[in-house]
Amino acid sequence: MTSETPLSETAALVTGASAGIGRATARVLARDGANVALAARRPERLHEIADDIEAEYGVDTLPVPTDVTDESAVEALAETTVDAFGALDVVVNNAGTGTEPGVAVEDLDTEQYRTVMDVNTDGMFFTARAALPHLRESQGTLIFVGSFAGQYPRPGNPVYAATKWWTRGFALSLAGQVGDDDVGVSVINPTEVRTKFGKEFTPNEELFTEQFDPDEVTEPETVAEAIAFAARQDPPDAVTELDLFRRDKFGGF
Repeated sequence: MTSETPLSETAALVTGASAGIGRATARVLARDGANVALAARRPERLHEIADDIEAEYGVDTLPVPTDVTDESAVEALAETTVDAFGALDVVVNNAGTGTEPGVAVEDLDTEQYRTVMDVNTDGMFFTARAALPHLRESQGTLIFVGSFAGQYPRPGNPVYAATKWWTRGFALSLAGQVGDDDVGVSVINPTEVRTKFGKEFTPNEELFTEQFDPDEVTEPETVAEAIAFAARQDPPDAVTELDLFRRDKFGGF
């Protein structure tokens, strides 16, 4: 481990790693020296990103196609990562999605509701449950990607906001449960990020990649740097919660 590669000889796992915050996080952790397992549902994209990371940073990567709503697949993901790298030191619980923005609750169909709840709550829980035994062994860190919407109301997307309130409550309560075991638990709360987030139900013109100018939203790489900062903390320290808000976010208040 050096100041340039503070995560060398560590093993990291990132869910939702095929795009956006997850892809940027996998790259930043690799830059810091970690071997990285990448999990998402798109095998071809995962392999392409993993190959690029290995070529640029010289670390080992492990693309593992995984649906985080499948608890057996998530358990296998954790075991496969440990088998490949020998340990699990950092887990980034990032996979998430959202409903179509601006849809009234009475007009929201059950498919969208179930999808968002399954990914954003069940997926977070399954990943945490599978990772914790290994993080206890390594005195590692479990990092949740939360949201500004998990702290303040989001009238245009109340179901998504509810899942992020759940994420934050689960992460902070879990920190209390496992802190005595030297497991760090962090939650990173960004405001809007330039991603294709919620693309399953969102018209293209509403995607954050298309809707905002470069200086109007946070870039995925900025969120990835905040995640890496949490990952670099050694026992007994941990970043419990980090809010990464745009400077103008409270202007409307």
